[in-house]
Amino acid sequence: MAQHHYNPTSKKPTNPLSLSLTSFLFLSLLCFISLLLAFSVFKSSIPFTSSFQDLHFVSKTPSSNSCDFTDGNWVFDPTIRSTPYDQTCKEIFKGWNCILNNKSNALDISKWKWKPKTCDLPQFDALRFLQRFRDTSIGFIGDSLNRNMFVSLFCTLRRVSSDVKKWHPAKADRGFTFVQYNLTIAYHRTNLLARYGRWSPNANGGVLESLGYKDGYRVDIDVPDSKWVEAPTFHDVVIFNTGHWWWAPSKFNPVTSPMLFFEKGTPIMPPIAPDVGLDKVLRQMILYVESKTRPGSIRIFRTQSPRHFEGGDWDQGGFCPRLKPLVSQEVEELFSVENNGTNVETRLVNDHLYKALKGSSFHVLNLTHMSEFRADAHPSNAGGKKHDDCMHWCLPGITDTWKDLFVAYLDNVKHQN
Repeated sequence: MAQHHYNPTSKKPTNPLSLSLTSFLFLSLLCFISLLLAFSVFKSSIPFTSSFQDLHFVSKTPSSNSCDFTDGNWVFDPTIRSTPYDQTCKEIFKGWNCILNNKSNALDISKWKWKPKTCDLPQFDALRFLQRFRDTSIGFIGDSLNRNMFVSLFCTLRRVSSDVKKWHPAKADRGFTFVQYNLTIAYHRTNLLARYGRWSPNANGGVLESLGYKDGYRVDIDVPDSKWVEAPTFHDVVIFNTGHWWWAPSKFNPVTSPMLFFEKGTPIMPPIAPDVGLDKVLRQMILYVESKTRPGSIRIFRTQSPRHFEGGDWDQGGFCPRLKPLVSQEVEELFSVENNGTNVETRLVNDHLYKALKGSSFHVLNLTHMSEFRADAHPSNAGGKKHDDCMHWCLPGITDTWKDLFVAYLDNVKHQN
């Protein structure tokens, strides 16, 4: 029997079955490689859209499992004897200083701690924050609820670093630099984000006049408010909010003083409702911020801060007498869109925010859910007003937990970068 040895110069007889199998394996390998290459190109072409990754603020680090800090409940801890700062911080607006104003549960408000279901929310470390964010500028841009949060951060940092320069960076209403660390924080007040002002009819007439409008507020959907127009180019971190003024018939009466929306200097025709105007303003302002911020900057939009009026709105005798957080059923009664109650704008505004931020480079800081429980944490009748303040928050108070969430979030974003 002839023996066959490998000879590179000899030609093997062709086996049709062997050739067919070899060809099939070769073609399969080619297809697999092609699929890998196609997937790689497709994946690299998808823009980074953090908005939906961060809607529920899932924190991930190499050393820990994922944790949703926004899913949890409030737990009372009677052993807590101190707060991150006290009522002597001069930056606290007088109406929010519930300890100084002798609100009956003022000292208990900070004893309620937010406990996520699967992890712990790190407590804010002021000294670590100053060191970690050295040579950084942070801008809070929005209505007075963002000032609530800004003051919480300032008072906590001021307790450990006393060398502070007060100024107005980028036309901010309030601003401070912690000199030793060159850390600047600022608050830019803006109610609608867009520029607005009183409108009155022109004696020569116009499209709005022809429709019978005699008074109102002009809102330029494509023009940022001058109080923050320079902020995106100045700050390394910007955190925005808007919402409370958009659902405020007492401020923008739909009959006697409606919001009249303009684009490129001319009225939008036919006139649009405030909720449609909000969508347009959000889209324009998001585009503006993305075009102005520097590479590497962090852009955040926080969700709506809930009000807790019961028995009517603020100008209808509404009040907030609770001394403990709500339970889940009470939360739904107050905030369910289906119930269409006094505080319904909280979740309605969030729907508009999520829609506008989809696909943007903004991160979303969701603090609504945890705050909906805290009907006990408003100044109420201790706010020094003729009516109960069930919108702003006592300081110290829940905005200190917002600050914990914000800083943990910043740490997470910086780690990803």
